[in-house]
Amino acid sequence: MSITYRKSKLVRRSRVLWGSFSLWRPRLVFWFGAIAIGVVSVAFAKLADLAQKAFASLTTSGEFSFLLPLVIAPGGFMLSAYLAATVFPNAQGSGIPQAIAARHLREDEDRGRLLSLKIAVGKIVLTILGLLCGASIGREGPTVQVGGSIMLAVARFGGMQQARGLILAGSAAGIAAAFNTPLAGIVFAIEEMSRTYESRANGIVLTAVILSGLAALGLAGSYNYFGEASVAPTQMRDWALVLVCGVGGGALGACFSGFALHFGQRVRRWVHPRPLTRVVVVAGLCGLAVAIVGVASGGTTFGTGYEQAKSAVEGNALPVFFFVEKLAASFLSMLSGIPGGIFAPSLAVGAGFGSTMGSLLGTSIALAAILGMAGYFSGVVQAPMTAFVIILEMTGDHEAVIPIMAVSMIGYVTSRILSHEPLYHGLSRVFIAAAIRARRSAQKE
Repeated sequence: MSITYRKSKLVRRSRVLWGSFSLWRPRLVFWFGAIAIGVVSVAFAKLADLAQKAFASLTTSGEFSFLLPLVIAPGGFMLSAYLAATVFPNAQGSGIPQAIAARHLREDEDRGRLLSLKIAVGKIVLTILGLLCGASIGREGPTVQVGGSIMLAVARFGGMQQARGLILAGSAAGIAAAFNTPLAGIVFAIEEMSRTYESRANGIVLTAVILSGLAALGLAGSYNYFGEASVAPTQMRDWALVLVCGVGGGALGACFSGFALHFGQRVRRWVHPRPLTRVVVVAGLCGLAVAIVGVASGGTTFGTGYEQAKSAVEGNALPVFFFVEKLAASFLSMLSGIPGGIFAPSLAVGAGFGSTMGSLLGTSIALAAILGMAGYFSGVVQAPMTAFVIILEMTGDHEAVIPIMAVSMIGYVTSRILSHEPLYHGLSRVFIAAAIRARRSAQKE
């Protein structure tokens, strides 16, 4: 009896231990996924910087090298568009609309068409290719899709059922690690990704942001994206910047958003009869136009625009029409359909607009650049809390908290009056419809 009792006790204990492993396995897999997002985000950032430096070196190394973008950009855009259409479908554009669309889809198969490890690899490779060719794109939006893809893979491997919440967590972790802005990652998840407050998702979002942030911190160190700024309004004309950058930046952002949705729809209709051929043609024409704008601007509109925005935040005035040129290059890069985000280029446009307004009003260029970023970015994404928090964390300018907050809100209101549909959510409907059509087509076959 004693031997039998001992055996049964050992069996019960082993079952308890196995049950404990089953309980902890999803958590361990989730933690690993969050850390992986931080590591991948840092590696992505390093590769993106190398790509921009390579393009700059290539186009400034000889007497006529400044004309090389006229060849490199169209060819690179066409190659990127071709690979995105054939090898990595649904890797086009920013990546944020795909993550939003995936949260609205109910079937795992549909989500898998928008978020997968294959798409994540393609997103990184093709975004780097775009930067290597001078495209006016950023890596932050793509990092959202990469983060969502990693978390969706984690959900499948770990047997977790909270797919919508995990996509939200992966997206927030991606933004937090890309900009080193943990608070902005959380606010972005609540305000932009979900558009609602989901108390059940709070824990996993916060955990993902913390773990990915720690991983990024360990690899890249602690830093502010644009360095440290300490400027605040001191005169009436400084406060006038709040209204000018709010209304002007919001209106510019609304124009960008509205035109992107309108012309994007027209391009999709035009390419429909012969999708692959015409997609490549559109990308090539947009690449040529981006190259022309870049050459005309002296090369300042190529790439993310980080250096120009950082210079403005440090108090150096940008060329008067830089914001117009950068806006045009960013719009054309987005219209081309190649993988790449608009976060960083939008900040550069906003900084350029603020710099110009600051020069005209005779105010602090640094303050004007920061307020310009807040107004324009809020106008583009129509997410004032995200705009306020992300710019505050990027610049560390705590002396201008109220002005940044006010400009973000004014920019949002102005944009909503002129353009009723948020950019990312308008684009997400395209991917939702495409995923549903693909499933129905597969079912018929």
